[in-house]
Amino acid sequence: MNDLFLSFLSFFVGIIVGLTGVGGASLITPMLIFLFQVPPSIAVSSDVVAATLMKVVGGFKHWRQQTIDVQIVKWLAFGSVPGSLMGVGVLHLIKSHKNLNLDYILLRLIGVTIFLITLIALVQLLLLTLFPNLKFPTLPKFNLKTNFGRCQTMGIGAILGFIVGMTSVSSGSMFALVLISFFQLDSRKLVGTDISQAAILLLFTSLGHLTLGTVNWSLVIPIWLGSVPGVLVGSKLCQMVPQRPLRFVIYTLLVMVSWKLVYPA
Repeated sequence: MNDLFLSFLSFFVGIIVGLTGVGGASLITPMLIFLFQVPPSIAVSSDVVAATLMKVVGGFKHWRQQTIDVQIVKWLAFGSVPGSLMGVGVLHLIKSHKNLNLDYILLRLIGVTIFLITLIALVQLLLLTLFPNLKFPTLPKFNLKTNFGRCQTMGIGAILGFIVGMTSVSSGSMFALVLISFFQLDSRKLVGTDISQAAILLLFTSLGHLTLGTVNWSLVIPIWLGSVPGVLVGSKLCQMVPQRPLRFVIYTLLVMVSWKLVYPA
C-alpha cells in the first residue's frame, strides 16, 4: 500500500517537473521524510537516484521537441558536476565523523536551502504578477562565446552543484533562476534547458550518493514507476499550461514545507 501511495504521489510530482522544471527533489525529499518517516540521509540519496531517471526522460523528451539550449546545458554541466561531487565528498566526511549527526544536519540544510531559494523565486513571481510594468535592474548576461562568459557559467554551476550534491534539492529551481537572470532564456526553451542540465548533474550526483550506502531501492523503484510517466505527461503539456499560477502554488507550498523542516514540531 505504501509503495502504491508513493508511486501515486510521485506521478503528480513528475507532472509538475515536466511542466515547470522545478519541484522534484524539493517535494519528494520532504514527502519521504514527513509522510513515510524516512531518515533524511536515506531520503536525500534515494531521491537523487530516483530523480535522475525522471530528469533524463524529461530531458530527452524536450530534446526531441527542440526546446533545449545545448550550449548552456554543456557549460553549466562543466561546473555543476565537479561541484556536486565535492558536496557528496563533504557528506562522506560528516558521515565518518562520530560526533556529527548526518540526519540532523541534512534536515536543517534541506529546509534552509528550500526556504531561501523558493522565497526568492516567490517574491520575484509576485512582483512580476502584481507589478508587470516594474523594471528590474538588468543583470549582466553571460556570453558563452567568450572564455569569461564560460568561466562565469561554470563558476555558478559549481556553487549550485555543490548545494545539490549535499541536499539533492533545487537542481531545477535554482538553475531556473540562473537561466532567467543571466541568460534571459525565453520561456520556450527555459523548462527543457533546466531539466536537461539537471539530468546531467543528477546522473553524476547519484553515482556519488551510491558510494554513501544510503540509497534505498525499495523507495527508488516506486518513485520511478510514478514520476517517469508523470514527467512525460508534464513535458507534453508544458507549452499548453500557464506556468505562473502553477509556480505560485508550488513555491508557496515549498516555503511552508521548508519551515517545517527547519523547525520540526
